[in-house]
Amino acid sequence: MQTKRSGIKPTTKQLNNWILTTLREAAWAPLLVLAFYALGLAFQLFKRFPPLDIPTHFMGGVVITYFYRTAIRHSQKLVGEIPLPIQVLFAITCTATTTILWEFYENILDFLAGTHMVRGVQDTIVDLFVGLLGALVLSLIYSRR
Repeated sequence: MQTKRSGIKPTTKQLNNWILTTLREAAWAPLLVLAFYALGLAFQLFKRFPPLDIPTHFMGGVVITYFYRTAIRHSQKLVGEIPLPIQVLFAITCTATTTILWEFYENILDFLAGTHMVRGVQDTIVDLFVGLLGALVLSLIYSRR
């Protein structure tokens, strides 16, 4: 990867700094939702209260988009300025990919561990939609900063 301005590759130290800065600033958000998710599984909250799945996926979309937007913003020190529309589009694309991978995870866990997290195709579609809705909401709020 070469920077736009200098044609020089970022050093390992610069890449490490980018990763650490991003993690320090933004990793708390997805970790918080993951912790809630783990507690929900441990106490069978999603079985007891199936609608709880919807706000969890929405917040997942919000926090992972926040994480990606932070990473993209910090990456500009390495690659040069990235126009805001491209930042937003890239973050939403990364979030969409993450929501798809999360649904794969839920389906695989259902198959291997018998967890019954997926309640059918409609549940999967709603989860994907709500996660992307969270990404759009965060993008609208975050772009005003």
